[in-house]
Amino acid sequence: MGQTDPLVVQYQGDWYDLTQFAHKHPGGKNSLAGLHDKNMEERFTRAPGHSQAAKYLMKEYRISSKKDDPAKHTNGYAKNGTTKSANGKVPNGTKNGIHPSGANSGLHAKPSTGVEDSARLTDDSMEHLVDWSKPMLWQIHRMPSDSYAEWVNKPVDRELRLIGPGWIENMTRTPWWIVPSFWIPAIGYIAHLGSQDLASARGTQPSFLSIELYVHLVVGCLAWTLLEYSLHRWVFHLDPKHNRFLQTFHFLIHGQHHKVPFDPYRLVFPVPPAIVLTTIFYQPIYYLFPYPRITLAGGLIGYLIYDMIHYYLHYGSPAGGHLYHMKRYHYSHHFVHHDQGYGISSDFWDKLFGTRIMLTKLKYLLKW
Repeated sequence: MGQTDPLVVQYQGDWYDLTQFAHKHPGGKNSLAGLHDKNMEERFTRAPGHSQAAKYLMKEYRISSKKDDPAKHTNGYAKNGTTKSANGKVPNGTKNGIHPSGANSGLHAKPSTGVEDSARLTDDSMEHLVDWSKPMLWQIHRMPSDSYAEWVNKPVDRELRLIGPGWIENMTRTPWWIVPSFWIPAIGYIAHLGSQDLASARGTQPSFLSIELYVHLVVGCLAWTLLEYSLHRWVFHLDPKHNRFLQTFHFLIHGQHHKVPFDPYRLVFPVPPAIVLTTIFYQPIYYLFPYPRITLAGGLIGYLIYDMIHYYLHYGSPAGGHLYHMKRYHYSHHFVHHDQGYGISSDFWDKLFGTRIMLTKLKYLLKW
């Protein structure tokens, strides 16, 4: 089934448009094959248990309820609420029946009772706590502390407006290619400075062919893997403990990613705060390692690999091997075990610290 093929299914009397979700489905798009225009209840029941987070996300794609008039799905209208074209397909420029227009283009505001809004019946069991048409960051501190932890781990498939005006908002959104475009030259320059430090200490000419240079780069890269795990577990998943400031801080640094896990512009770390963190972490590196600039370059190589892997785990289609395992592993962290599986590039430290997720063995290969 191609990614653009229509996929509208029935479940417990309601209709869901999964066309744009199929390639994001943690259980693979092949597990949804052949379900278009059919009842998926039997297959849904037979599949490995769907978490509460997964069921909450599913309601994002509900396009009609069993309480609706069935005639709404005929007479020239597709099941996503948009007018059919001559070939029966939904016109371009729509997403789940919503045309992107107006000042909040791409943002899914809470539905009203109008006829047109029947195209997207969203489960607002907790989304009433916020207004998706307004910047989200300034609303988090007003959310009841008892509700925040549950709300942030109930994912939605929407575009997040984090801060405010468009020109500022664009600074919070990072296309994946920005990261290697900035950090590869930066790493090369830092490594060059480090090679000069090494050559000066050895009384030789700077060279990228030095074995000792690569030993220190590897040390930095390995040190990053521990930092990756530590940041994800103890900083990104900190417990706000009913502190409104920490609640907002948590959402800013990581909670937003759990709330909108499919937003492609919020999957890699923005360059400006990454530079700030690099400057901070360089201070202990300077005192702990003999050639700190080489170690820093190695750590940044590890970071770059991590960030690219993280993006790929969300939008790539690994066909097996380590990345296939890590994609399943990371999706399990997102939708089932929020307090386990902190490794992104590998699960090594999870095994060591007892936070490893034990994945269910499958009889077939998932495809995305």
